[in-house]
Amino acid sequence: MEHNQLIKSHIEESIRVKEQLLPTLLPNITKAGEVLVGSLKGEGILYFCGNGGSSCDASHIAAELVVRYKSGNERKAIPAIALNSDQAVLTACANDYGYEYLFQRQIQAFGKSKDVFVGLTTSGNSQNIILAVEEAKKIGMKVVLLLGGDGGKLKGKADVEIIIPSKVTARIQESHILIGHILCSIIEKELFGLD
Repeated sequence: MEHNQLIKSHIEESIRVKEQLLPTLLPNITKAGEVLVGSLKGEGILYFCGNGGSSCDASHIAAELVVRYKSGNERKAIPAIALNSDQAVLTACANDYGYEYLFQRQIQAFGKSKDVFVGLTTSGNSQNIILAVEEAKKIGMKVVLLLGGDGGKLKGKADVEIIIPSKVTARIQESHILIGHILCSIIEKELFGLD
């Protein structure tokens, strides 16, 4: 089976989307890094979440911070939590209150004004992230959102928004994880002087 053209088109499309990050999103990525670093310097906690593939990306980014981003970068663990990781909380909340409340309830339980909520949603329309953003804002938390397309219902709702200019979920998620890695690198550099 020859799939060369299919493979080539996916790679070229991913490159095109990522090329747009520098001229349009560089200031927002920088600002997001500043918000995260500021919270951590103030002993805050970073709370990440998403649904589906974005759930995995949220867990991935949180793990890079708790453990380490780059091999050889020995440093203290960074307080980051993926809200989509606790099966008991997720299933109890979905069963008892509804799926849309599962991140909001956790932010209500744990969030403090010095913390940052980081939501990943390719559409910008995930109701459970919308409610979590509203809860985080009530508490006085900073909000960073990684979105896609036109930003959806969440556009204009965060302190920092990084909106990937694509309507293709896979391309948006690929860019979200790239940005997550960049943010990890900024945090390790600013807090520990690591490259």
